[in-house]
Amino acid sequence: MATAYWERPEGQAPEAEGETGQTSFWKAGHTPTLVAAFLYFDLAFMVWVLLGPLAPSISKTLGLTPAEKGLMVAVPTLAGAVLRVVNGLLVDRIGCKQAGAISQAIVILGLFTAWSMGVDSFAGTLALGVILGFAGASFAIALPLASRWYPAEHQGKAMGLAGMGNSGTVLASLFAPMLAKLFGWNAVLGLACIPLTIVFILYMIMAKNAPDAPAPKKLVDYFHPLKSADAWWLMGFYSVTFGGFVGLAASLPIYFTDQFGLTPVVAGYCTAGCVFAGSLVRPMGGALADRIGGVKALMMVYVAAALALAGVAYAPTLFSALGLFVAAMLALGVGNGAVFQLVPQRFQAEIGVMTGLVGMAGGIGGFYLASSLGIAKQFTGSFAPGFLIFAGLALVAFLGISLVRARWRATWTSAARI
Repeated sequence: MATAYWERPEGQAPEAEGETGQTSFWKAGHTPTLVAAFLYFDLAFMVWVLLGPLAPSISKTLGLTPAEKGLMVAVPTLAGAVLRVVNGLLVDRIGCKQAGAISQAIVILGLFTAWSMGVDSFAGTLALGVILGFAGASFAIALPLASRWYPAEHQGKAMGLAGMGNSGTVLASLFAPMLAKLFGWNAVLGLACIPLTIVFILYMIMAKNAPDAPAPKKLVDYFHPLKSADAWWLMGFYSVTFGGFVGLAASLPIYFTDQFGLTPVVAGYCTAGCVFAGSLVRPMGGALADRIGGVKALMMVYVAAALALAGVAYAPTLFSALGLFVAAMLALGVGNGAVFQLVPQRFQAEIGVMTGLVGMAGGIGGFYLASSLGIAKQFTGSFAPGFLIFAGLALVAFLGISLVRARWRATWTSAARI
């Protein structure tokens, strides 16, 4: 049996495990594809959460209630969750590059249509949210596109770097409110098509499918991983880490404007700072999991996230709320990298569909958080209940990872840290 994932045996050099450093990592895979995966993921995430930074302006124009605002920013997350399963199937059937090209084209055409025709109703925002879900579903394409090029000992770093594309949420928070103030929020939908088109061209030039991709399977075989309890555990763990990250990214502009009376532009800056923290540490989370084990990393993550989110519920000032949100995002970002260091070790042959399934669970977690915050605000007058419940879910995830730790240690075999 190969060395278990929990700890490197004392006295064993990194070279004995194939961890020869950064040079070895860059030679191990295909760098242009890794860059293409990052760019695709980055811009896709930018538009996936676009309704969040625009929410204060949209709600003012359309006269939305707190619950409607919460649902509006949550729908792209839910749509992305469902479509990730579809994209996971496409990845294994037609290839990562081809699936990514189709998804990008749908998003560009959808945004262009929304800009040219205009969005003038709550129902229209929900329809746009479904289209933006295709951008969120990029998760199930970009990660296997990069992952399939790299060996097990570099999965954490490769998945972390590709997954760092969730930093696109920072771009949305920084620029969308400012552009909306200058040109109107509907114009932002059309302006977003420009960088998306540029990245689409670069993607088609740089991305390549890995030569050793698994052969297509029968449709029923794609859901075989769901027969394993490990798949459900990984989905549950990611619903908290990524669900918390994307749910906060979509909801914070609303929180800052409603809770502290900030302008949409200033609220966007505050959101960008919080989201940047979570995005920056995702590859660090993968690298940390490579070194100490994904389980050990996740145990630390859930405790830190629970404490920070519980603290936010009672934060009396903008400064204290910002500090706690940054702490929560740092923990959740590390957790995102740690979960996707574990997935390829257990489900390498089904990485495409598992990326979709785990990503779907993360999207559902984000939908819950974003919508529950809006509902809490409307019916209790405070965001606090929504934050407290999600903090409780983080503690439940901690208990879950503690329960499976021993079994995973005894049954999983891999040369990498899992």
